[in-house]
Amino acid sequence: MSASSDKTILVCHGAWSGGWSWKKMFPLMQAAGYRLVVPTYTGLGEREHLAHPAIDLETHIQDILSVIKFENLSDFILLGHSYGGMVATGVADRCRDRISQLVYLDAFVPRDGQSLLDLNEPARAGMEALTKSGDGWRVPPNPTPPDTPAADLDWLIRRRVPMPLKCFQMKLKLTNGETALPRSYIYATRITPADTFGQFSKRAQSEDGWRHFEIDASHSPHVTAPDALMGVLRKIVE
Repeated sequence: MSASSDKTILVCHGAWSGGWSWKKMFPLMQAAGYRLVVPTYTGLGEREHLAHPAIDLETHIQDILSVIKFENLSDFILLGHSYGGMVATGVADRCRDRISQLVYLDAFVPRDGQSLLDLNEPARAGMEALTKSGDGWRVPPNPTPPDTPAADLDWLIRRRVPMPLKCFQMKLKLTNGETALPRSYIYATRITPADTFGQFSKRAQSEDGWRHFEIDASHSPHVTAPDALMGVLRKIVE
């Protein structure tokens, strides 16, 4: 039986995170009549025990492709948050016939042959140094946004776990080139000084095939501004 619905949203979550981090969005999605699916990548969250040095971007792309296969998803919206934009781009390249549209939530939007560190060169030295000072293959989590509610800090800190460096180093290989799927970019306007995602916001505003939205929130609105995020997603879906 096919789980076909243009109101199914499959999320590729961000780095160091997991499906657990989207818990505030589930009741909002359900109330709006949407089905939210947020699998956790291998080696993170409740799958932390599976972590090993060889995990890379391809592992996480395969995680999402397997969910699509075994849940028999079709005609769904694929959403990538942050690092999840790398994953979502790879997934869409391989099963674009099942996806109705792509949504990037303050996310990386790679082209063929680019890694996350290619798109965030200032972070390269720091990540590699942190890896060397630890177990040699995992990067500890970045700090949470400064406006994260105090009530959420302990919840986040206890669950965010280090992530294999190879996930950030591996270059994405696209076999079908730039996608022709409808794409939307949601830019979180409470930026850090680095404004890592401003480059993708500008791209979405200058290239054909994109819709561009802004949200008055920091980098993880599914945690810090769930109602505002739900409002933007409703505009995109409906």
